[in-house]
Amino acid sequence: MAQHSRKGAQFQALTANRLADGIVVYLTADNRWSESLQDADVTEGKEAGEALLARAQASVDGNIVVEPYLFEVAREDDGIRAASVRETIRQAGPTVRLDLGKQAELPGVHR
Repeated sequence: MAQHSRKGAQFQALTANRLADGIVVYLTADNRWSESLQDADVTEGKEAGEALLARAQASVDGNIVVEPYLFEVAREDDGIRAASVRETIRQAGPTVRLDLGKQAELPGVHR
């Protein structure tokens, strides 16, 4: 499984794509998959990140998700934010039409 965060990343979450429809999902503390980054289980440290990856393996084996990986997040007053532009784009959906998909519902998206 890939890891898309720098080695010194303080906080990490785990993302994958749901196999049934390709939607980006995040692993929660109770081992569910949520479409919202705000529901993601956020870990701190290498061992906790490895444990998060290990928890995702059952969903891979069960053909629920594909390609799970860790990525860096920041905890802010208003919630969890992806630290990279790549993950911000994945979270919002395709960038070709800002008036469609999840990005149409995000605050601050210019149309």
